[in-house]
Amino acid sequence: MASKAYDLILVGSGFASTFFLHRALQKLGPDARILVLESGRRDTHAWQLQNRSNSSIPYQDTYENRSPRKPWVYNPGFGGSSNCWWACTPRMLPADFELRSRYGVGRDWPLSYDSLEDYYCEVEDLMSVSGPSEDSPFPRSRPYPQPPHNLTDPDKILKKGHPTGFFVQPTARARVPTSRRGPCCATSTCRLCPINAKFTIQNEMAHLFEDSRVTLELEATAQQVLMEAGDAKGVIYRKGDRDIEVRGQAVALGANAIFNPWLLQRSGFKHPLLGQCLTEQASITLTADLDGVDNFQGSTSITGHGYLHYDGDHRRDRAAALIETMNIPNLRHEKGRWRQRMQFKFIFENLLETSNSVESTGQKPTTTWKGDTSYAKKSISIVRELAESFLKPLPVERIQVPGRLNQTESHILCTTVMGVDPNDSIVDAGLIHHTARNLLVLGGSVFPTASPANPTLTLSALSLMAADRFLS
Repeated sequence: MASKAYDLILVGSGFASTFFLHRALQKLGPDARILVLESGRRDTHAWQLQNRSNSSIPYQDTYENRSPRKPWVYNPGFGGSSNCWWACTPRMLPADFELRSRYGVGRDWPLSYDSLEDYYCEVEDLMSVSGPSEDSPFPRSRPYPQPPHNLTDPDKILKKGHPTGFFVQPTARARVPTSRRGPCCATSTCRLCPINAKFTIQNEMAHLFEDSRVTLELEATAQQVLMEAGDAKGVIYRKGDRDIEVRGQAVALGANAIFNPWLLQRSGFKHPLLGQCLTEQASITLTADLDGVDNFQGSTSITGHGYLHYDGDHRRDRAAALIETMNIPNLRHEKGRWRQRMQFKFIFENLLETSNSVESTGQKPTTTWKGDTSYAKKSISIVRELAESFLKPLPVERIQVPGRLNQTESHILCTTVMGVDPNDSIVDAGLIHHTARNLLVLGGSVFPTASPANPTLTLSALSLMAADRFLS
């Protein structure tokens, strides 16, 4: 095996790694050497459009799933899941960081909302997030960089009926053009945006990887962190049929919540929670037929966020829910009433459940899913009641509740949880491994809970914070 030395080795090129890289390049000197290992290829936006796919590598082929009814969706390739996400960018609420302290359930995060607020603002600026600066459910210190998208007529009625519980969704789908992106075309095809209007690593941050200090190695699958005397000394990665050893002063794992714990397990790390508690939010999509109110006038695909059933004392017993209203045409099959229908989704938080896990059993990680927690199921069981409360301002003729949950929210979380105590967490508040102090773990795998909010903005903010702390 050949050996080469770097100041920093980053595993992955998605949100977590790229935002860490952004800050590292600001802090490190002109002679710094940074290696980024990406297991996938560089599938350009043009390639994605031509092939109608976000990746040339099927994610299902990268791990073994003992519970195939539960897919764990991500995007292998340069830019990671920024290629396939829907660009929803809510912040978590302050209470999300203090579940145990406030409601006696779950875990507290080892950091607060206030400690992340500046980083939230910075990520929103970097993503050119569109949002309601003067009407927000979470505390803000400065305005969003872009104005909010237009609500639909049903959204406007909901806002009037729930003035403190319904808001325009913040999103990294451009409302007005940026230097690299045009405005959202509202065609509801965000997974593969036809005009490249949503934020991706490829359209807004690819220049970071062209910095002379950065070496990007594609089709390079990390196999193991090299450990010596308790420190991370490098990484072994596979390229083609060769195993290559690279040395580094520090290593940051930003793969995802399946591959981060798998790498740690293969590197000799042992901990009761390592790879345990694999989870994401649960969700269900409902449909309401409206009496005399037309829909689908919004300027993006998901327009509103309902917070009526998010925070409050009910979280002592059952999960919070965030509600998304959709500007996705789902026509009513009645003459003259085609647009008198709306879709909306309830997204429920989950807590840690050790029976859901990632294991290192061979050359691929193996995932096991036993199901959502009883905490989430309690709220799911009354979703019709919650929906009726939410829709009360609207003239609703009927609500259709499907018989099953959505298969996935495509948010893989909680397998290398952060915390204060090394006995019940893998990394500290700075995302540094408790025992290997030059090894960081980035991304959604460090989340101690799965709040209803899309985790992307939060995990990106965490990467900026971690880089500031580690490189200061």
